[in-house]
Amino acid sequence: MTADGASPIRLLYIDDDPALGRLVGRTLGRHGYHVVPVESGDLGLARLTSERFDAIALDHFMPDREGLDVLAEIQALESPPPVIYVTGANEGRIAVSALKAGAADYVIKDVGGVFLDLLRTAVEQAIEAVRLRQLKEAAEAEMRDARARAEMLLREVNHRVANSLQLVASLVAMQQRGVDDPAARAALAETQGRIAAIAQIHKRLYTSKDVSAVEMDSYMHGLVAELEAAMSASGRAHRLTLLADPVRIPTDQAVSVGVVVAELVTNAYKYAYPDGTGEIRVSLTRGDDALVLAVEDDGVGIRGGEGARSGSGLGMRVVRAMLDTLKSAATIDPAHRGTRVVMRMPLPDEHEVSEAVAAQA
Repeated sequence: MTADGASPIRLLYIDDDPALGRLVGRTLGRHGYHVVPVESGDLGLARLTSERFDAIALDHFMPDREGLDVLAEIQALESPPPVIYVTGANEGRIAVSALKAGAADYVIKDVGGVFLDLLRTAVEQAIEAVRLRQLKEAAEAEMRDARARAEMLLREVNHRVANSLQLVASLVAMQQRGVDDPAARAALAETQGRIAAIAQIHKRLYTSKDVSAVEMDSYMHGLVAELEAAMSASGRAHRLTLLADPVRIPTDQAVSVGVVVAELVTNAYKYAYPDGTGEIRVSLTRGDDALVLAVEDDGVGIRGGEGARSGSGLGMRVVRAMLDTLKSAATIDPAHRGTRVVMRMPLPDEHEVSEAVAAQA
């Protein structure tokens, strides 16, 4: 132990000059080092396999083989200690070769005694660099473990929420089947659609590797299937089709998009085809700088439908609220023969999605 109670620094000094090895041992020993001098690379490698060292000082010029050859074998060991390369020649190419081969630092022998001070400084800096790197790696591993635990818990929460919402949707469906009033049945169907929009988000999150962003194509397919089932149960047998590009957006935006789709589809189911059945089409396409959502039908159009289609009902108020959160707006295509509602929202780039993921991790 050193005077301050710390363990001595164990230095393996590989040099074919035994006198210099003893000098290094005596000098560094006064500073709390335990120096083990050996006179060849093979002897040094043998000591490394049986003993623990905090650092190695390795001479370049040795009679059995060059230090660079020994350095390569040291670097091939599992978790080798840092190597300070020692040379008596002031040649930059040797230092560069040693650093490229994995040496932590290099020092040049001299006759004035500066070499020993430089060696001590290089060894301590190399050991400190290893310590800091190990602390960094341990902190990163702890962060990865913590993130994995948090994601596991978040998936479990999403799973439970999705199951609970599914139960609520089932109860609404049961109530809908027991109601004779068409207006009440329609209101319950709308409620079921809103529940489905949110439940599908949680379902996608707990089955996804990424709990902070949503793959919109798979989400939209699940949502549209649930909306079609809910609307069919309310007595309207319209055909619902979907075209969705693969795109990832942050979860909070996906919720708003899903609610908008649910409201617009429900509105079309109620008012587009008052005298029969028809097709309702949903598309979510990725443009150069925007995500474009469109819900359209070939029915009677805004003027021929009920008042709620022009924005007077609860559904359209919900849509406007969701559009505000998305910093977007909906427009009606006047050239379409039925009703075509189009929404454009800024498309987040991968950097923005990554930032949202990091913020929620």
